[in-house]
Amino acid sequence: MTVSIIGIGLLGGSFALILREKYPKMRFIGVDTSVVNGQLALAKGIVDEVLPLNEAVAQSELVVLATPVNVLMNLLPTILDQLPESATVVDLGSTKGLICDVADAHPRRSQFVAAHPMAGTENSGPGAAFRDLLPGKNLIICDRQKSNADSLALVESLFRDAGMRLFYMTPKEHDLHLAYVSHLSHISAFALGLTVLEKEKDEQAIFDMASTGFSSTVRLAKSSPQMWAPIFDQNRANVSDALAAYIDFLQQFKKVIDAQDVPASLEFMQQANVIRRVLDGIEKK
Repeated sequence: MTVSIIGIGLLGGSFALILREKYPKMRFIGVDTSVVNGQLALAKGIVDEVLPLNEAVAQSELVVLATPVNVLMNLLPTILDQLPESATVVDLGSTKGLICDVADAHPRRSQFVAAHPMAGTENSGPGAAFRDLLPGKNLIICDRQKSNADSLALVESLFRDAGMRLFYMTPKEHDLHLAYVSHLSHISAFALGLTVLEKEKDEQAIFDMASTGFSSTVRLAKSSPQMWAPIFDQNRANVSDALAAYIDFLQQFKKVIDAQDVPASLEFMQQANVIRRVLDGIEKK
């Protein structure tokens, strides 16, 4: 099987690396606007060769779209136009509503599978890819009934072979849930990073005083702005609602602290501690 990875970054590269281990004879073609990324992907053994988009698609049985979501939306119709009749295209985008709308408008919609691997780090590019990123993580597939049986079965099989657990949602459900459990946490990290940098002008002092708690909380602020800005834009209605709810709780917490109301502060945090039980339950699954 020949697989093309369009956008050789963390997700696409990690997907290729784990499949290479499972299927040594599988051939991987890389497509990337960055020459450096292409060279690094070759050197790291992520892909066997790097080709222009049209040449890669013409040779592929599976095309993996792993670009930022704004680029992905623009490329999807072109790829579907050029896709061989028996081939499949799957996207790995972090939003699904607008992407699925674009796919729905295309006559070859059935050859497309809308997917989102719930895996990542704050790092990006092919140098950040590693084989253990996907195993044990969740994959969300949207509108599976709109994909033909062969395309859906291929994507399900490969991601299961990559060690992922499969879940199914509508695009609307996906974008709503991800606004709260993923997109909001990244905005919070970016805002925290800006807050500390604004207050602490001495960057060396930040480095010297930062504890593991601060580092883990602000870690996501190192994520790629080029990737996240389009995500926030495409899911802006849900992200705005999530932010409004978050800001409301921050304002409540501020009032409690300003009032020196220690019992209320304790109650506030004890209610939040319920998340520990939820997360512990997820980790045990």
